[in-house]
Amino acid sequence: MRFRVLGPIRMAPVTPSAAKPRAVLATLLTQANSIVSTHTLIDELWGTEPPRTATTTLQVYVSQLRKDLLSGAPDGKQPLLTRPPGYLLQVGQDDLDLLVFEALREHGRAAHARKEYAEASAVLSRALALWTGPALSGIAHGSALESSAIRLDELRTEVLEQRIGADLYLGRHQELIGELRSLVHDQPLRETLHCHLMVALYRSGRQSDALKVYRQARLALVSELGVEPGPVMSRLHKRILAGDPRLAWAGDEQRTTAVRPAAPQDTPTLLPPLIPDFTGRSAQLSVGRRFLDAAGTTAERILAVSGRPGVGKTVLVTRLAHEADEHFPDGRVFLRLRNASGKPLAPQDVVGALLQRLNDGAPTSDGTGHDALGDVPPENLLRKRTAGRKMLFVLDDAVSEAQMRSVLSALPDSTVVLTSRHPLSAIGEARHVVLDVFDAAEARAFLLRCGGARIQAGQDACAEIARLCGHLPLALRIAAAGLASRPHWTARDVVRRLADDRTRLSALTLGDLDVRSSLLAAYEEMGAPERHAFRLLGLAPQPTFAPWSAVALLGTNMPGAEQSVEELVRAQLLEARTAAGRSARTRYGFHPLLRSLSLELLGNGSPKATERLCQACTVLARTADALLTPGRDLRVHAVATPTGIDPAPLVGPAPLLWFQDEAKGILEIVRQAHAVELWQLCVSIASAATGFYEATARWEEWEQSHRLALEAARRSTDEHGEAVVVLALADLDWQRHCLRAAVDRYRNARRLFTRHGDRAGEARCLCGEADVALSLGLLDHAERRYSGALSAARTAADARATAHALRGLALTAQAQGRDAEARHYLADCSAAARETGDRRWQEHTVRLTEAGGALPDARHPAFAAGGHLEMRPGVWLVPADLRQDEEDGHDLAVGRR
Repeated sequence: MRFRVLGPIRMAPVTPSAAKPRAVLATLLTQANSIVSTHTLIDELWGTEPPRTATTTLQVYVSQLRKDLLSGAPDGKQPLLTRPPGYLLQVGQDDLDLLVFEALREHGRAAHARKEYAEASAVLSRALALWTGPALSGIAHGSALESSAIRLDELRTEVLEQRIGADLYLGRHQELIGELRSLVHDQPLRETLHCHLMVALYRSGRQSDALKVYRQARLALVSELGVEPGPVMSRLHKRILAGDPRLAWAGDEQRTTAVRPAAPQDTPTLLPPLIPDFTGRSAQLSVGRRFLDAAGTTAERILAVSGRPGVGKTVLVTRLAHEADEHFPDGRVFLRLRNASGKPLAPQDVVGALLQRLNDGAPTSDGTGHDALGDVPPENLLRKRTAGRKMLFVLDDAVSEAQMRSVLSALPDSTVVLTSRHPLSAIGEARHVVLDVFDAAEARAFLLRCGGARIQAGQDACAEIARLCGHLPLALRIAAAGLASRPHWTARDVVRRLADDRTRLSALTLGDLDVRSSLLAAYEEMGAPERHAFRLLGLAPQPTFAPWSAVALLGTNMPGAEQSVEELVRAQLLEARTAAGRSARTRYGFHPLLRSLSLELLGNGSPKATERLCQACTVLARTADALLTPGRDLRVHAVATPTGIDPAPLVGPAPLLWFQDEAKGILEIVRQAHAVELWQLCVSIASAATGFYEATARWEEWEQSHRLALEAARRSTDEHGEAVVVLALADLDWQRHCLRAAVDRYRNARRLFTRHGDRAGEARCLCGEADVALSLGLLDHAERRYSGALSAARTAADARATAHALRGLALTAQAQGRDAEARHYLADCSAAARETGDRRWQEHTVRLTEAGGALPDARHPAFAAGGHLEMRPGVWLVPADLRQDEEDGHDLAVGRR
């Protein structure tokens, strides 16, 4: 074996001599074959106050370890790999004592369950022989190693107790007495060890010594913990006092025909303790209480509570079970349906564990050597034990309906409360309750209860902490506890540590509480295709995304993408949402912490998937733009349509609805394109959304997207793309009445268009500059610009710019008293508007014609009467807008052609 952690840390051929590299090695080994984040390692080495150079120093330690590891690698391959967000140490099954121990432990447990006690004793003894001292000894422990050491020592004791139980089955009671006396001396509060010693002494004819062990154990429990011995030890004490003949070892040949102990007459109450800071959940508690109040009086006997990891399912059902004592006089039993490694229990193991719980929580033999089950099938025995009894069984963390069916059929007279990470919909007779994250008020109340005075002092940051935790109860508990345990932190420090969604999960770890591990368990239960989809969909735009985003990211077709996302929804790794009040189409979104997990697992991202997403967004936005504002787009770059994307049906007949659904996502995708340096796609997406931004006055999104696009165009030396973006920003400046900035941008864009021979672009820039002059009452200047624009537009056969220029000429002619000329321009404008196919421009020219084109400038009667003018479709110039600085206005016009 090359690595050892079950005792002092050892590595062959050489163990690092320095303390901190040994601590790094130990941390990686306790999580062998799993990624350990850089944050976890830094926390382990330096706690909450790492030095400024912590990351660099850690890299030095890792480099040293790599040299040592490579020198002892039999195949010459480096086992310590960099895997974002940290490192992965690859270890073979036989190379680490911990992995061998865990394999032997599972083997021994299985043999014990099969009643092959000699094999169980031998295998478990081999597992225990691997230990050379306390786990992870010889190094200082940070939070992660301390937690691992506690867990490993507990597993060792568990294996030891099971090995002793197997030896008692085999009649080795006299040989065990010395070992057990030493063990109870070292662990005076471990009741199972005292019970084994009492049985061994009793079978050796030492009844008085067995009773003395009970008295000593009781004294220790009362003096140290203030509690009496539990029901297992108390029942065994009574049987020894009564000289129960069934405690005597019957011998191997009689074991299978031994008299079966009678069903216990006391009432088992085996529930986890209540947590003191339970908050909210009034609606779910009400449903659960009504269900349990009616137990036995209705056909419903199963309550199934589902929800994502960390949402508080176990806490909720535990509270319900504690409150329901009067409804279940024959007992309440709790059982977790996964083993210590997180693997689901097989149905037969669930039944066996429930039988142990009903036998006072001890193994079915009570260590007597008698087989409580005999040859009766366990399901039948469980059914018999619970028949006619009013009992409540709380079965926590069910994996599937298949795991539950035989168990539920063995409890026909009992009430069952299940929890699971996804709804067990195929259990049709169950009442289903889905538990979601806290609402804002519950999250704040929970933070205040968990965090005490430290959170109370930082209440202004509570809402932000809750938001960054996604209102998930487990995350909120860790954030509050982390603050409460660090006197040098403030609530703002917690906010700062949670701010980056790529490292947020590393900040949500405290002792054995770990949001990442909780969420990762659900991810690891999925198949490889679903895990792949989960990782890539972290790149989908937030807060929600449509199925087409999944098609693009996954590189598949619509049926394939929908199957993947629905599987993730079923597993509570993704949420199905609706664009309420708009298209009512189904959309999808991540819980913030699950998105953090997705991005963390993805590591450095997927450039190809991001490119497909940006291409799909460009193609769809251009399709919607062509319907919403026909002829507006100055096509920047040709973009390939990704596989599986059919633009027309995806956009549908209502382009405005499509844009409204996708608006936030479009801005997010522009940011992604910019972040990964997809410069042309960044420009193309922003340009395709310009018409929507202008039509709906979404000024902030317009500015944010186009500033990124402008930088992208300049960094890629794309002058034509730059011209298109600058023109759009000039239009935004004009609508915001930033007139000088608008003129400067119109003229800059025109120079770029002229350089590229784009007459349509020139025409639109001239129209924009003329609109500024017209809004300032500079009629002659405006008319010259509109005339130049008309010439350029007709040369380029650009109907939109033609209509724009003709409308401007009509307005300036009418304002100067040339009514006949104005009517002629308006007639030509209507014809050009019809040619564009843009309904908004057509309706705009109709309104101008009906109004007579009256221009309410400072010299016009309409101004005094409070008149107004529609300058562009849906863009109105009101009298207040005309009160500009005339000197500034004239300055804009002087010498500029």
